[in-house]
Amino acid sequence: MWQEFKKFIMRGNVIDLAIAVVIGGAFGKIVTSFVNDIIMPPIGALLGKMDFSNVFINLSGQDYASLAAAKEAGAATINIGVFLNTIIDFLIIALVIFFVVRALNRLKKEEPAAAPTTKVCPYCKTDIPLAATRCPHCTSQLEA
Repeated sequence: MWQEFKKFIMRGNVIDLAIAVVIGGAFGKIVTSFVNDIIMPPIGALLGKMDFSNVFINLSGQDYASLAAAKEAGAATINIGVFLNTIIDFLIIALVIFFVVRALNRLKKEEPAAAPTTKVCPYCKTDIPLAATRCPHCTSQLEA
């Protein structure tokens, strides 16, 4: 069992996937910081010094100064600002992945089309080998 596990782990796909997960997690943290610390403050300033991370709907009926205070008191809240930040995170990550995949697809060389190995019988329309002089399906004599 240990040898089989070792063989599984050492395959290239598993290692590539593990590296991708680690880099993806780190990239997600960078994007979250980018959204929370760089994108949302100017948007909040344009909208009247609004802090989106503190936009919430309090379901408990009491007033709280911030989302942190509401969470500390154990109040039920709908966190609209946090959800908005998460949507922006997702959109930025999806856009970056789109551009990376697009760039990788451009770098990929198109493989030339393989030379045909068959031709169509002019009588029965069956695919036959290029070197055939008689159709194996309808037995018609073919021109060379």
